[in-house]
Amino acid sequence: MNRTAALAAALTTALVATLATAGTADAQGRARSDSYGTKTPYAPQQDPGRYQPVPAGYTPVFTENVARHGSRAMSDSEDGDAVLALLARAEQADGLTGLGAQLAPQVRTLLAAAASIGYGNLSARGADEQRRTALRTEQRLPALFDSIAARHEPIVVETSGVTRATASANAFTAGLVEGEPALAGVIAAPVTDKNLLYFHKQPQNADYQAYVAHDPQLAAALAAVDADPRTAEAARHTVRRLFTAAFADTLTTEQQTAFARALYALYSAAPDLAVEAHGTDLDRFLTPTDAQWLGYLDDAEEFYQKGPGFTGRTITYKMAGVLLDDLFVQAEHRADGTGTAGAVLRFTHAEEIMPLAALLGLPGSTEQADPAEPYDYANNPWRGAQVSPMAANVQWDVYRAATDGGGRPSHLVRMLYNERETAFKADCHPIAKGSYFYDLDELERCFGRR
Repeated sequence: MNRTAALAAALTTALVATLATAGTADAQGRARSDSYGTKTPYAPQQDPGRYQPVPAGYTPVFTENVARHGSRAMSDSEDGDAVLALLARAEQADGLTGLGAQLAPQVRTLLAAAASIGYGNLSARGADEQRRTALRTEQRLPALFDSIAARHEPIVVETSGVTRATASANAFTAGLVEGEPALAGVIAAPVTDKNLLYFHKQPQNADYQAYVAHDPQLAAALAAVDADPRTAEAARHTVRRLFTAAFADTLTTEQQTAFARALYALYSAAPDLAVEAHGTDLDRFLTPTDAQWLGYLDDAEEFYQKGPGFTGRTITYKMAGVLLDDLFVQAEHRADGTGTAGAVLRFTHAEEIMPLAALLGLPGSTEQADPAEPYDYANNPWRGAQVSPMAANVQWDVYRAATDGGGRPSHLVRMLYNERETAFKADCHPIAKGSYFYDLDELERCFGRR
């Protein structure tokens, strides 16, 4: 083994060990509180050994995905700076409890870790999430990828153009090559398509941008959530664990809430930086109950702004139609022989995954909220941690019948959502009761494409 290979092997071993330790800590954290929301690190949702067998007589001819970028650093230092500022003020006033005195070093470590890779950028954990997902994809479809390599069929790679999305694409394709080295020559360089993979920011969706910025119904719903007495209660309890009563009494309810939410933002970001900020532990600074409520506040924002939203309104998810259409177009082109790509890989963001999940009718993604009854965990199954964790993905595998005729479909589609076999919406009928395989023609019918 040469020095470069030896170094790579050593780094891989260290990364695996760090993530294994972090994974144990994350599991313990989730046992305490399911509260990381859309910052939840990725984990596949099904053992590949339990996938249904492919119907006899069918072979894979195409696969495509839509994936969120992997775990990343927080977007900026704003929350960390706010937490450190109040801690410094309290320290000068002798207003920290013993627990509170331990928080600043943890925050500084987390901020330094984020700065080391660049705020908003893909973390080592995020790259590993994508690499491992790619390996499992190649292992699920070895015959397809062998054929792609042998026939020199292109693997198309598209991203939003944002650094973390492009880095995710590169990590994923590196995983494919790790699984099948012959693919190296057929993977195209990533291309940027903002209309497809960053649509929430594009001019054609100005109505959506106005909704987020100015919609009175949205503003009222979020205000009602924030005004729930449990918000102030969670903030007050968090503050009084970290600051003395005398210092806590100098803070307004608004200041306490702002501090608690900033601390929660750091708490939820920490697992994504498990490698860079190894040893950082913010779990002990929030009780499970407080973390869960603060996580709910974030989920409520995501639900109303990017999820199914209000009953009778489609503003939050109709814009994902461009992405759903592309999933169909690529599958159809492969089926009718006009497409040459063996795989199409897309890397995007939560703002695209959540509306796509609603439009596709994925589990837990469709139930809207009555304006008179605010979304909460008791009345709605939507959870950011399940709908769009880091590296969330939707994958479609297309299979072709070996021979024509006999009344069977020429092409079947199976969908995986976060690597779990997932049924299409109820209007779509699989080839047999309980099957996860669908006739492509049937999917076109039930999604109104014919």
